[in-house]
Amino acid sequence: MASYILIPMDAETQENHLKAYGLTYWVLEKELKVKWLLNYRGGAFLMPDTEEVRRECQIRGVSFEVLSDAKSESILAEIESPSRNQDAVILEKAPKIAVYSPKGNQPWDDAVTMVLTYAEIPYETVYDEEVLSDELLLYDWLHLHHEDFTGQYGKFYGAYRATPWYIREKQDAEAMAAKLGYEKVSQEKLAVARKIRDYVVGGGFMFAMCSATDSFDIALSADGVDICEPMFDGDPSDAAYQSRIDFSNTFAFTDYMLERNPMIYEFSSIDMTSKRSVVSRDTDYFTLMEFSAKWDPVPTMLCQNHTAIIKGFMGQTTAYDPNTIKPTVLIMATNKVNGEARYIHGIKGKGFFTFYGGHDPEDYQHRVGDPKTELELHPTSPGYRLILNNVLFPAARKKKQKT
Repeated sequence: MASYILIPMDAETQENHLKAYGLTYWVLEKELKVKWLLNYRGGAFLMPDTEEVRRECQIRGVSFEVLSDAKSESILAEIESPSRNQDAVILEKAPKIAVYSPKGNQPWDDAVTMVLTYAEIPYETVYDEEVLSDELLLYDWLHLHHEDFTGQYGKFYGAYRATPWYIREKQDAEAMAAKLGYEKVSQEKLAVARKIRDYVVGGGFMFAMCSATDSFDIALSADGVDICEPMFDGDPSDAAYQSRIDFSNTFAFTDYMLERNPMIYEFSSIDMTSKRSVVSRDTDYFTLMEFSAKWDPVPTMLCQNHTAIIKGFMGQTTAYDPNTIKPTVLIMATNKVNGEARYIHGIKGKGFFTFYGGHDPEDYQHRVGDPKTELELHPTSPGYRLILNNVLFPAARKKKQKT
């Protein structure tokens, strides 16, 4: 009699890696426990065998194997061997997910909402009003949409200031700030960033991509300092504001120089987008670091994949200059040609954060107005798998330290 279902996650046997995460999330919602087999067949999932689970695998197009008790025990014993860089982590509860995003955005405006929708993982959208009302306490995991927390409207001024969408979004942001009792958008966004910081410090899980990563840290570091030029907030920036930046307030970054020119589509020296002269599209790949599954289960979970080499993709914030990353932050993937960090993780208080450079793992140079990515064409995307690793990460049972 079969007792377990194995969801393999290797390149050879899994036909839809992304849907496999949604299947695993669905099983957790049924209050069944799942074992995440780290570094075993691409990070496979082992779950109880039921007719309902088998049927759901077939409906979703997820490859699965039916195992006997004896075979399952043999696999787990093999994984437990000290000679193998593998481990089995128990996933206990489906995390409640929030996406910080403007209400009018479509799911395809953001890689995370796109892959959550494709994988059939439920999420709720929150924005400034909900965050400032402490509604983040209702959620286990928070994604920051491609937001600009500095009040500079994404630094789109140089190229798009005359376009209707830019004018409308600026007006909407100003109206939201006024409604919430703030004189400036930068002040209102700082208040939101502080609430998000408190959520993480209190034990929350935060994941961010592209410009949400560096603009979040920049906003926190500029607390009490006006870094916005007149076209953004109606008055001049503070004189010599660079010298007043407080890097102790940030999550991940330090010792960066802010970009003062409003015509330049860049926030600071954190981002490597303009420093990639040696990187061409044909050679743009980044490599996942290998960690000890038994001793470093967190980064191992976050790096589970069916390949260690992933094709690169750009964004407003494409990658991070390692010289601006705090020594307490873990670099989990690098572009070795350019020496840049692509995927980083850290601890803040009782919580965790992960920053992932770039906009869309299957759209190399996403531009305003480009068509959406059809994930049906990329069901095994390793770049998107990294996002979904973070989604399941909060479901893991915390292990006692071995030392």
